[in-house]
Amino acid sequence: MSTSSFSLNVGYNNCVAKARIVAVIAAEAAPTKRMRDDAKKAGRLIDATNGRKTRSVIVMDTAHIILSALEPITISERMDADGSQAPKS
Repeated sequence: MSTSSFSLNVGYNNCVAKARIVAVIAAEAAPTKRMRDDAKKAGRLIDATNGRKTRSVIVMDTAHIILSALEPITISERMDADGSQAPKS
């Protein structure tokens, strides 16, 4: 699926605004799990995993937390693959 230059596919046809992303982090760390629990209690958690295992957590500038089934490196590569970089040799 092709997304525009301002949105990012975070898996299973779910997209977020690139400009609003603060961090993409691995989901396994204890501080990340606490952040996820706090966001759930506050109503700021968005689950974009479609029932798959959560592999990365995306922190937005709105304090929302988005769960993704994609690895953090995959999301990072998708952020960089907007066509603005020179081809790799």
